Amino acid sequence: MNLRAYGLRHAQTFVGALGRIAAAPLGALMTMAVIGIALALPLCLVVFLQNARAATAGWNDAFDLSVYLVKSADLARTRDIATEIQKRGDVATVQVVTATAALAQFRKDSGFGAALDALQDNPLPNTLIVTPALAASTPAGTAALRTAIAAIADVDKVQIDTAWVERLLAMIDLLRRVALLTAGLLGIGVVLIVGNTIRLDILNRRTEIEVMKLVGGSDGFARRPFLYGGLCYGFGGGVLALVLVGAATAAVAAPVARLAGLYGSRFQLTGLDFSTGIAVLAAASLLGWVGSWIAATHHIRAINPS
Repeated sequence: MNLRAYGLRHAQTFVGALGRIAAAPLGALMTMAVIGIALALPLCLVVFLQNARAATAGWNDAFDLSVYLVKSADLARTRDIATEIQKRGDVATVQVVTATAALAQFRKDSGFGAALDALQDNPLPNTLIVTPALAASTPAGTAALRTAIAAIADVDKVQIDTAWVERLLAMIDLLRRVALLTAGLLGIGVVLIVGNTIRLDILNRRTEIEVMKLVGGSDGFARRPFLYGGLCYGFGGGVLALVLVGAATAAVAAPVARLAGLYGSRFQLTGLDFSTGIAVLAAASLLGWVGSWIAATHHIRAINPS
């Protein structure tokens, strides 16, 4: 019975907090809008990073190794080396490119057919194109694979150009850190915004709080409505943040798809998923509660009825 009464009192306090917010909708909406904009900024960075990871998920081909064999390595030896490399756990596929096929492709792409006809011997060696497994498609993983392949007999040179991929991954990591830093700073800003709003609300209801204390109400009892108010401010700001991020994602989705199409890609921009949205609402509500708890605890404790 006590538990039921306790829950009923909290429900009444919560409904009362909603009623006070509804009684001043313009001020409440402005507070929620500021919170929503503050939360939307890091969320937009999160969406960008999420789509950047999705766009580069299949870029392990960018870490392909070109393995050039010595001229004396015939086709049989080339296939033996390919089989040996394919057995490695950090290798996804191995493609054999014969010297004849490489010369034919070069003839087609370069336009130097007449000049190549003057050559007595094929200057190109047999080549292997090695694609690392997804887990090894990192600068460190490909470096280790390159060292291992270079140690195989009859391998002349192993070439890989991952400098641009390393730069891209470094940029994504930098943006991830910027997003975390921005989220932390703006999270503190949300706490301060809610705290200031609750402080003004407490000042406006100072007389009510004094009377409450005179009849025996505790600081916790007087603080409870403001905690629910801060929770509502945070939740409303979180909802507005999700709306803003969704609108921004929808606004740029078509241009991004058109740009991807020009590069022969079917990439589609995606927004925040459901679980992330729930996490955002929970975090926003928590920030609102923390801001209101700090402000209410400090200012209500300072009120001493005479």
